[in-house]
Amino acid sequence: MAVLTEKGLTDSYWQKIGIKIPGFNIASMKKRTKASPRWIHLAPSNLFRAMVAPIQQQLLEIGAVDYGMIAVETYDQEVIEQIYKPHDNLSLQVVMYPDRRKDLMVVSNIADSVFADAGSNHSEWERALNYFACPELQMVSITCTEKGYDIQNDQAKWDLKNGYECPEHIMAKAAAFAYHRYKNGRYPIAFVSMDNVSENGLKFSNAVMTFCRRWVDDGVMDPGFMYYLNSEVSFPWTMIDRITPRPAENVKEMLEDKDIEGMDIITTAKGTVIAPFVNTEHISYLVIQDDFPNGRPPLEKAGVVFCHSPEDVARYEKMKVGACLNPIQTTLCIFGCLFNQEHIYNTIADPLLKKLVYRQSYDESLPVVVHPGGIEPEEFLREVLEERLPNPNIPDTPARIITDTSQKVGVRYGDTIIAHGENAKKLICIPLAIAGWCRYLMGIDDDGNLMNYNPAAPPPLNRWSPDHLLEKLTGFVSGIKLGVPESAGDKLKPILADSELFGVDLYTVGLGDKIEYYFREMIKGTGSVRKTLNKQLS
Repeated sequence: MAVLTEKGLTDSYWQKIGIKIPGFNIASMKKRTKASPRWIHLAPSNLFRAMVAPIQQQLLEIGAVDYGMIAVETYDQEVIEQIYKPHDNLSLQVVMYPDRRKDLMVVSNIADSVFADAGSNHSEWERALNYFACPELQMVSITCTEKGYDIQNDQAKWDLKNGYECPEHIMAKAAAFAYHRYKNGRYPIAFVSMDNVSENGLKFSNAVMTFCRRWVDDGVMDPGFMYYLNSEVSFPWTMIDRITPRPAENVKEMLEDKDIEGMDIITTAKGTVIAPFVNTEHISYLVIQDDFPNGRPPLEKAGVVFCHSPEDVARYEKMKVGACLNPIQTTLCIFGCLFNQEHIYNTIADPLLKKLVYRQSYDESLPVVVHPGGIEPEEFLREVLEERLPNPNIPDTPARIITDTSQKVGVRYGDTIIAHGENAKKLICIPLAIAGWCRYLMGIDDDGNLMNYNPAAPPPLNRWSPDHLLEKLTGFVSGIKLGVPESAGDKLKPILADSELFGVDLYTVGLGDKIEYYFREMIKGTGSVRKTLNKQLS
């Protein structure tokens, strides 16, 4: 029996079952890191444990650094209490190849894990603050998803009103950490978003600065803090890419078959799905703007690509997020949900959906991609379509990918539409995808049944995946009836004309009426979504 703890790793059984264990002294690494941390990560998610932490661990393994990382959770205490602490901050990375091979490695570079909450756990909060005050600290990375940068919600407004001493919102906590560093030496630091979000460095900077500026204006922070933020703190842009689904039951069973103890997948009271392991794909990319005022780890030795400016990173980002991966995922998952397909690999195995996304990719998206420099767009797209999305070893689901689509359609479709200029009206596949998304918002699949991906959740989330604007968007389509195309009327106009949603009013570029037509075709009756795609792609 293998036990995922520091003591458990001394058992030779790990090597017998083919799992790579660290080649460095974990206890020594932890002692050095806690005494003088160089890298802190906020919101240590599944993506963090699948990609970010293993990158830093590579540097430890080759002797390029002798320190690890500090993981700081800001939202869900159970992540620390049920996953990190019971396993001495160790986790298992399971890399899954298309030929069903699996590489297994113990990720062991986390020196300490902290639940940073000033309200309920003051000692942990103080420990986090102490780490942020360390002069040697070089970077603070974060993976909190798109919603983490939203400072319009009630939690953020509460923080703005009540000051920084007991913040709840993750961006408010980041601002409080920066202020503590300012008050304890004014040392430089880089705050690095590693979220799959367009212009992530700008979004991170804007969110943190909003809190700081308000608190300085209200007199609760030193006015010199803003000068410090503008002169000694950077917010580099990044492009990160590694498909990392939620922990999967079949992976858990595989680990249990190897007699590894305690591999249960948990869903916390706050809805976080996490396990002592992460399952992830075999391909990954990380591009970072090289702007680190206090120095940085030699990440290029672990394959990270560095760029000089945000504009350089933006070309990689637009290639991936706006053309060669994320729009393909979104299109597949819209129709995957409507067709009741369980996994992403099922969607691209569907000949009709494969035809749709190949045409979308090669005819509509790739022609407007600006070459980023260090990665060939054609090869990147080939990997996506031929290796990554068809990978039967990756248990990713359409319902996960389609979450919060309203926050993504502007980048994933809108930017490509704008790039086509006057020729946008000739597009077919992207308008079909947008029409499909509007059809999806009805909450009824192509067989006429209510969609039911999470039956344990309260309505309306038991019908489709959650979305930041779900109530508003479904309100627009609420009176539309399947089998009665005339019931659509002009109900889609508030959606399609919303330039904040798509980055452009779709009627002004000649697509609004086309999308309405496709939508009416898709609601003629059961099976009409598939019939519409067949007709338009023939």
